[in-house]
Amino acid sequence: MKKQGIILFILALFYGCCQNGNRSKSPVDWVNPYMGNISHLLVPTFPTIHLPNSMLRVYPERSDFTGDLVRGLPLIVTSHRSNSSFNFCPVQGSQDNLMPYMDYSYDNEVLKPYYYEVILENFDTNVKFAPSHRSAVYQIDFSQDTTSFLVVNSRNGALKVENNIISGYQEIGNQTRVYLWMEIQQKPDLTGVVSSKGGLDGSRHEITGENSAVAVGFPAHMKQINLRYGVSFISEEQARENMNREIADYDLKRVADVGRTLWNNTLSKIEVKGATEDQMTVFYTSLYRCYERPICISEYGRYYSAFDHKIHEDNGTQFYTDDWIWDTYRATHPLRLLTDADIESDIINSFLCMAQQMEHLWMPTFPEVTGDSRRMNSNHGVATIADAYSKGLRSFDLQLAYDACRGGIEEKTLAPWSGAPAGWLDDFYKEHGYIPALEVGEEENVPEVHHFEKRQPVAVTLGTAYDEWCLSRIAGFLGLDADQKKYQERSYNYRNLYNSQTGFFHPKDKEGRFIEPFDYKRSGGMGARLYYGENNGWVYRWDVQHNIADLISLMGGNDRFNENLDQTFRESLGSSKFEFYSQLPDHTGNVGQFSMANEPSLHIPYLYNYSGRPWMTQKRIRTLLDQWFRNDLMGVPGDEDGGGMSAFVVFSMMGFYPVTPGLPIYNIGSPSFQSVKLKLTNGKYFEIIAQNCSKENKYIQSAKLNGKNWNRAWFNHTDLADGGKLELIMGNRPNKKWGAAPDDIPPSGMGLE
Repeated sequence: MKKQGIILFILALFYGCCQNGNRSKSPVDWVNPYMGNISHLLVPTFPTIHLPNSMLRVYPERSDFTGDLVRGLPLIVTSHRSNSSFNFCPVQGSQDNLMPYMDYSYDNEVLKPYYYEVILENFDTNVKFAPSHRSAVYQIDFSQDTTSFLVVNSRNGALKVENNIISGYQEIGNQTRVYLWMEIQQKPDLTGVVSSKGGLDGSRHEITGENSAVAVGFPAHMKQINLRYGVSFISEEQARENMNREIADYDLKRVADVGRTLWNNTLSKIEVKGATEDQMTVFYTSLYRCYERPICISEYGRYYSAFDHKIHEDNGTQFYTDDWIWDTYRATHPLRLLTDADIESDIINSFLCMAQQMEHLWMPTFPEVTGDSRRMNSNHGVATIADAYSKGLRSFDLQLAYDACRGGIEEKTLAPWSGAPAGWLDDFYKEHGYIPALEVGEEENVPEVHHFEKRQPVAVTLGTAYDEWCLSRIAGFLGLDADQKKYQERSYNYRNLYNSQTGFFHPKDKEGRFIEPFDYKRSGGMGARLYYGENNGWVYRWDVQHNIADLISLMGGNDRFNENLDQTFRESLGSSKFEFYSQLPDHTGNVGQFSMANEPSLHIPYLYNYSGRPWMTQKRIRTLLDQWFRNDLMGVPGDEDGGGMSAFVVFSMMGFYPVTPGLPIYNIGSPSFQSVKLKLTNGKYFEIIAQNCSKENKYIQSAKLNGKNWNRAWFNHTDLADGGKLELIMGNRPNKKWGAAPDDIPPSGMGLE
């Protein structure tokens, strides 16, 4: 017994030390940038090194995470998922062997949000990197007793080398350039242009064109090379100013320490306790990914806009771009409204500037560094406006926003992936209330329709109905009664494609006939785009975010609605995985026909709250989080589109979610933590206490909101806006009465007004 007691005492000490160690970790220490770096099918996450929402971001450039080569070193990634603009290569050996770029085998990589270190094995070279907002610093430690070189390559642009200064630009598309100014602390003894065939030409110091490269060389005794650089979308001179303002010297540790502090300050806006180490990692990694985009491209009072190809004064309002709104309106923008409302204000004002700078006053849909790419379907920028205003943000011109949103819906074509003016499809929609589908085998003859993306008639009809509901909300805020009524009526257009015989949204041809024969799993070709969009009819069955009560009515009431929901999570693929995913590669993360990997599915598990079974929402949410979001290389089920999916994880792990952006309410789910402390922009806190919360205890037994007994499966934005507390008692079996009464369900449609 004495021996057993000693063992237990030692184990207790060990456990206590581990727990204390966990408590001492800062939020950024929980971030695992490698989570999801191996894709289930399409695009993986990228281990991005950057400061929150900053212009300069990089990640190792490799074919995929499993590859054993990196292509040089990055200087700036200008668009989410793209390659680095410029390429930077440390080399040792003869100047005759220099190439514009090279591949390195690598080892012992250390990657944090604010710091990167790696050994490049080709020359046994150690590399360290730390970023600032528009600048960064590298430290290169060579080991061989031979001449060393630094090669900088512009993939398509111009470079110049003069002593220890390298400058130039790269074309990145649509009349947009990114500029570089690089200073090297050590003075080189060799400089020149790198030939496309290899070797250093010391007689030339400027070069223009594809893979234009310059190099600087150092003697063998010079083992450490330090450099700092700035980037700009305005000019080389601005890049130099950005560097000088942000990085005074070559002290890499100081830059990394500043970055670490900024990340901790940012991530600590949400403090969570009472969870496993893996849950902490999943949560803070997801939160970190919410800050990768959009990026601030204001450069100390000025910015270059690809929306009109001019340089503008920002007048104190930071300019943001690179925001795929189709993905981020659902949860990323609503999350930022809570924690960073000032930034969200700048982002919305950036959207309005873009709309004014473009040819037409149309709200952007996919604003990038090179302009609005108009990808995906619908015009969900209107949702960011409606949501922000409904939650009290007043720092933008609502009339201007309404005009831009209305123009994007009424004047721009609804055809996906197009920025063309409205045409025949749009006239048909306005007259008949739906986008018509082609008959099987019918050739496309509408010029606005993208050759690959197709019409997506169901997705566009449902998405536009939601957008028009958002537009009706804004019209109501402005007192435009006639417009409010018109768009509210049009927000019911989803009904025009509802097939009451099957309970699905079913494409119709221009004569009003349902397309037959039809398979809700497989019809529609690649990505089901002939009828839906990336997802099939089982996912779009639920795409009525703004009027779930009416969707329940269409389906015949709560019981039938719940049966259909259950079957979505149970329905088989209906074919081999090979056949299913070769047609629907975005439709991964499957639980039955539900796709955890694609944004139109994110609200679906919360729909049980509307049909009297909130305990099923609690069960589904916790199960989905555990199954699909994990602290490992395949820990993200599908494409993480700059915070679109990660914000779902952050909200859901906290215990609530904005099912309907534009309506100032949140659905209650099942928190993953015993304690959540959310710091709001106004400095006040909203707390969620989940007593007895654990893997098994996922069901709400009872609740209090701001000290009052709470039986509703939702709460209002005003309940948290000035701080508050949601207290939950959790258990391992559902309380099927909590939140289940008709008066306890979340509001739909025009909601609270």
